[in-house]
Amino acid sequence: MVLKNSKSPLYYQLAEIILSEIESKNLKENDKLLTEREYAKKYELSRATVRQALAYLEEKGYVYKIQGCGTFVSSKVIQQKLLKVYSFTEEMKKLGKIPESKILSLKKIVGDEKVAKELNLNSSDEIFELERLRIADREIIMYERTYMPVKKMPNLSKKELLISPLYDIIQSRYKINFNKVFERFSVLKADESVASILQVNRNSPLIKLQRWTYSGMEIIEYTISLVRGDRFEFEVELEE
Repeated sequence: MVLKNSKSPLYYQLAEIILSEIESKNLKENDKLLTEREYAKKYELSRATVRQALAYLEEKGYVYKIQGCGTFVSSKVIQQKLLKVYSFTEEMKKLGKIPESKILSLKKIVGDEKVAKELNLNSSDEIFELERLRIADREIIMYERTYMPVKKMPNLSKKELLISPLYDIIQSRYKINFNKVFERFSVLKADESVASILQVNRNSPLIKLQRWTYSGMEIIEYTISLVRGDRFEFEVELEE
């Protein structure tokens, strides 16, 4: 119920109620919500207040509007919790989404000094370069380039990557355990090439995520991910 004597603005109270209804009624992506008139009548509020509540939810990415058709539930923004090793496949399953990794290429490279430096390798060492798209419910979420030392996981093949997640292969087949992950975040705009890959507009906001995964003192994975800013968010919980 909207509490008109609450300190919170009416539109904000209504927005919270609508979000609660979306969850309690198990509304799915693209399900239609009530009209402005119906919300106004149901909660005895003005149309202007309802319009403001829906505009707020649209701004936050919870709903979207189609002119002449109404307001609909948006695709859920995917949240990644920091301070823990992250598996795209497992997190998508927890959200009830169907995860998919589309492998664009897997090849060995030699002589890339920048990548070798990130892995603490010599420029003459062989490095696997794995290029992938990460997909949830058939929607492209991120583009990734992962680099790994060949000497740590010889004979890694595209065939086994099509069957099992990369981290499962590293841990089960190569008996490599992780003890530390370092991640760095930055924000950028999609250039023409990346926009085409992620199927977004040019200059759309992206999150650039660099990840270094350690086994003991050795870096066994360096990944650069370009993540859609409208479909992904990161959160951190701090405790005293």
